[in-house]
Amino acid sequence: MHPAISVIFFTVMSGAGFGLMTMIGLGFPMCDGLIASFLVCLLGGGLAVAGLLSSTFHLGHPERAWRALSQWRSSWLSREGIAAIATLMVFALYSLIWIFTGTRIALLGWVVAIGSIATVYTTSMIYAQLKTVPNWHSYLTPVCYLAFSFASGLALAGAVGNAKTVLGISLPIAVVIALAIAWIAKSIWWKRADKVGFSETGSDTGTATGLGHLGKVKLLEKPHSGKNYLTKEMVHQIGRKHAFKLRMIAYVLGALVPVLLCLIALIGAPTFFLLLAAISLIAGLFAERWLFFAEAKHAVSLYY
Repeated sequence: MHPAISVIFFTVMSGAGFGLMTMIGLGFPMCDGLIASFLVCLLGGGLAVAGLLSSTFHLGHPERAWRALSQWRSSWLSREGIAAIATLMVFALYSLIWIFTGTRIALLGWVVAIGSIATVYTTSMIYAQLKTVPNWHSYLTPVCYLAFSFASGLALAGAVGNAKTVLGISLPIAVVIALAIAWIAKSIWWKRADKVGFSETGSDTGTATGLGHLGKVKLLEKPHSGKNYLTKEMVHQIGRKHAFKLRMIAYVLGALVPVLLCLIALIGAPTFFLLLAAISLIAGLFAERWLFFAEAKHAVSLYY
């Protein structure tokens, strides 16, 4: 499928923002003071909001985006919007109380954390629910989204917070563990995506053209002489060489470099190196998310 920059930015940045909000809500130790708490809340909420706003640029009529909220009974996109707005409202209340009183209310924090996780999950389900895209239609899709959100949120929290350990584990090592889990899940996801095809969903050229009852169907030429909306948005081809290079870029920027920076953080200046690790991870996720869309094959491509 066509990898829209706005959607890539949305999934990466909002994932990092809600990941940081999850850490804040769970009570991750942060620096004291009005300015420090304000900047931490601004970073988490700002990333989430920036990502959500960017997603509207992919719509034909961004001014109508609010209408998507009415379809919450059947639409994961609608559920995502509702979950995001509700979570951000609670986070705003949590942040104001923290900033002006210095108190972090645990109950509100847990609501923020649960809401943030739910929002990232609903985002992933927008894609995981689609049987027409075999690459995405897997429980591994939400696992990867949640794992990367958690890893990026933990790295950002480590950069802006003052914790030295997490559950008795040195913070840089905890980030390495989170990165390992996320990239192992993604590697399994890629391995499955390379093998899965339309046959698993019962789709083929016969079902796409409606002529399957006549026998095996072969396309002699394209149904259109030129491009249309479906061929631009749903049919995107990327060579194996380019896909392999981008996967390596994703692994290097999103896994190798952050891990090395985390190991250096064990020696000294953990805040600085964890911040670099978070930035590198986010850069790697842009490559990973670009491939997530570019390598996806929609069933409509069978017709073309």
